[in-house]
Amino acid sequence: MKLILTCEHAFNTIPQEYQDLFSNARETLESHRGYDPGALDLFNELKDLADFSSFHETGRLLVEVNRSKGHSNLFSEFTKNLSKTSKTKLLDEYYFPYRNSIEKQISSLIEKGEKVLHFSVHTFTPNLNEEIRNTDIGLLYDPSRIGEKEFCINFKRNLKDQNPDLKIRFNYPYLGKADGFTTYLRNRFPENYMGIELEVNQKFVNNNKMNSALKEQVFLALKEEYALAFNK
Repeated sequence: MKLILTCEHAFNTIPQEYQDLFSNARETLESHRGYDPGALDLFNELKDLADFSSFHETGRLLVEVNRSKGHSNLFSEFTKNLSKTSKTKLLDEYYFPYRNSIEKQISSLIEKGEKVLHFSVHTFTPNLNEEIRNTDIGLLYDPSRIGEKEFCINFKRNLKDQNPDLKIRFNYPYLGKADGFTTYLRNRFPENYMGIELEVNQKFVNNNKMNSALKEQVFLALKEEYALAFNK
């Protein structure tokens, strides 16, 4: 078992040549729509456990690397009206290099006979459209894939052992089988691949830093479960 760690929404950075498109978008860029506050900090806490790790360096409002090509939210309201040529350029420069590099790593490992655990780090806003999201941590997976389900059950137990007060839910605040990078990769690699998305409530984030106690708890839970999966 090899661990691939990713972070798709680490930054809200817009390259210089596209900044005119975002001239009035500073508030949006700084919000949860622009990036996942605290996700990169948590990613950096976990990366020593990984056999390969990667984070995306440009903002999701430029092009959304966690959506499939052709998805209605692939381009945001700031880029959706660009010409087909300009959109193709965005895909070629920012979308495919990130996704292809991770897919290549996974493919190489599976071809060598390894099993791959892909752990994707995200955070979510506590309040969306006046709805309070009543959980601390969400674990997203495909319920039809037994390995992913077992991993999440065990990972939740490991976290609760350390902090019984944590509210942990499966496939919340999003469905694990909805469109996303892990969903694409499950289709690409039907065997020997597990894709798990970790969603942490941004109430644990201050100044883009994740709560230190929670970081340690997630680290230890992943370390324990990864060791168990490795020895199966």
